[in-house]
Amino acid sequence: MLTLDSLTLAYGSRVVLRDVHLTLPAGEVLALIGPNGAGKSTLIRAASGLLRPAGGRVTLDGADVHRWSPEQRARRIAVVPQAAQLPETFTAFETVLMGRTPYLGWLGREREQDRAIARRAMERTCTSELAGRPVGALSGGEQQRVLIARALAQAAPVMLLDEPTAHLDLRHQAGTLGLVRDLARTDGLAVLVALHDLNLAAQFADRVALLAGGELQAVGTPTEVLTPGNLSRAYDIPIYVISHPLHGAPLVLPDGASPRPGQPVERPG
Repeated sequence: MLTLDSLTLAYGSRVVLRDVHLTLPAGEVLALIGPNGAGKSTLIRAASGLLRPAGGRVTLDGADVHRWSPEQRARRIAVVPQAAQLPETFTAFETVLMGRTPYLGWLGREREQDRAIARRAMERTCTSELAGRPVGALSGGEQQRVLIARALAQAAPVMLLDEPTAHLDLRHQAGTLGLVRDLARTDGLAVLVALHDLNLAAQFADRVALLAGGELQAVGTPTEVLTPGNLSRAYDIPIYVISHPLHGAPLVLPDGASPRPGQPVERPG
């Protein structure tokens, strides 16, 4: 289990988040939501071990992730970053094979076992047909699936994704998060994903954590967290929530006549 225990995160003297406590068990998708600047990406960085907390700690099965070497962390925590700079001339297969780097010896040579794991990751993510193509020639949705395949090739029990649906159309947004949810179910991955789209969080996450004002405002099922009161306070606009007509998940509707910045907000009850 990944645990964020009384976590306080800061850049210099500026505190971004304070006293955050979250747990993420295997097989679950936990979505981080909140307005711009709420600290979603910062929390992902801390959970990955890249940002050392100002207070509290991040543990995986009781071990402090910040005490591990980068190689040890990469074997346990896979990260799909928000804006990955992919080497455009690398093929998709070569990119996925990079996920095996933590397991290579000091010579850095891939074994047939590593290639087999990379091929299997591409099969699981429906990217096998892209294997020989340069990643620079792939669409945004294809590149995102290749990045998830690379993370899957790491064979880590935890996967962190920072805005994986950014710049994707509706089809690829649903496809990407559907894939992530399936991997959590079938492989028992613990998945922490930062999302801007509240309706995607409602449909694909098991639990949702709402960040705003430097704090964790609410955590629970989508129905428990995505309420008009919670969201209107966090986003500072009137927000309404209805039930999806097909599966009953919360459907978030911002008021089309939202006030301009600085105007008072009349919040739904």
